[in-house]
Amino acid sequence: MKPTVFLGGGRITSALLAGLGLAKYKAPVIVHDRNPHKLRALKKEFGVSTEPELLPAVAQAKLLIIAVRPGDVERLLHTLQEARTSANFVACSLAAGIPLANLQKMLGPPVHWVRAMPSPVARSGCGLTALTFPPRSSRADRALVRNFFAQVGEVVEIPEKRFDAFTVTYSASHGYHALTALTRAARNLGLEGKIASAAAAHALGDAIVAWREGEESLDSVLREAATPGGIAATVMNSLDKAGYRRIILRALQAGAARARQNAKAARGGRRG
Repeated sequence: MKPTVFLGGGRITSALLAGLGLAKYKAPVIVHDRNPHKLRALKKEFGVSTEPELLPAVAQAKLLIIAVRPGDVERLLHTLQEARTSANFVACSLAAGIPLANLQKMLGPPVHWVRAMPSPVARSGCGLTALTFPPRSSRADRALVRNFFAQVGEVVEIPEKRFDAFTVTYSASHGYHALTALTRAARNLGLEGKIASAAAAHALGDAIVAWREGEESLDSVLREAATPGGIAATVMNSLDKAGYRRIILRALQAGAARARQNAKAARGGRRG
């Protein structure tokens, strides 16, 4: 069985390896990174094989996970192109903002490209991964990639033109940021630290889990939770008057603009 090979040993690789461990993933895994200390740490924590040299790592791959920063993708693929890499594998880019067309220009056939956007929450096996494939991707390629990411959580397939919108919306950072803000506000009102954290976590995490596991619409559960004239409704109205929804929209628009910058940098031949 040919291995899954990660190029890059950073945070998302670590999160995916943790989730794969929980899922008892059987296929061999190899990680390549330029930093030996990262490879030692990943081998110690997850028991994966490591390969400090790029080309020997790539030569073994059936599924190649490109898990480096967007600014490093072109440099990496340029190295593979110069080496005339001819292996027939599926290459899966996790780089935000870089379209399939750019990736295919950097390293074309016989490489089969796909983009994926997995969540660090994959570490717990509760991840969410979006995939987008070129129009003529084979059923075998689609099944290979979907089955891989299904090990660490839910998988959705979306058109590439919607990929940036997904990227800026799905991030677990939204939940962590909101949890931090709500906890700090509760502390300012006098709640002790652990109680403030528990209350804020229930407001966000438990409420969302209950909605996802139920059958009611989001509007319905919101109406139920915020009785007109009540305390919860007063809080929600205050948030809306302060521009809460407008702030969220502007934040997502800023993230989407950053994704477009990644794509322009790749098209312009800049290397990070």
